[in-house]
Amino acid sequence: VQASDPAVLEALSSEGPITVFAPTDAAFTALLETLGVDVDTALTQTDLLTQVLLYHVVEGELSGEDIAGETELTTLGGEAIVVTTDGGSVVLNGTVNVTTADIAASNGVVHVIDAVLIPPSVAALLGL
Repeated sequence: VQASDPAVLEALSSEGPITVFAPTDAAFTALLETLGVDVDTALTQTDLLTQVLLYHVVEGELSGEDIAGETELTTLGGEAIVVTTDGGSVVLNGTVNVTTADIAASNGVVHVIDAVLIPPSVAALLGL
């Protein structure tokens, strides 16, 4: 996070409330392997890293109970995430699963996810 634009740190440390969809370390490792880059190379791509990180943050505190059916959320990066619930599970953009929901934070709530969300604009640049 420190390698990204200061706007990311500002957003994450704001008074909020915010909702953060936080990928696991394993999710970041898997993405780097898919892209064929190492951590040091990824950290030099400040603009892309900032877009990706802001795509994981939404204004407002949304608990798992606040999300029902299919909802489109606009991220702090300005692009939308489609959130779908089905039988108690929460899925983002059709493929990313919330593995742990509703972790309280001082300025909102955190939901742990099993993959890194890639904004459509970044996916197009990376050929994903």
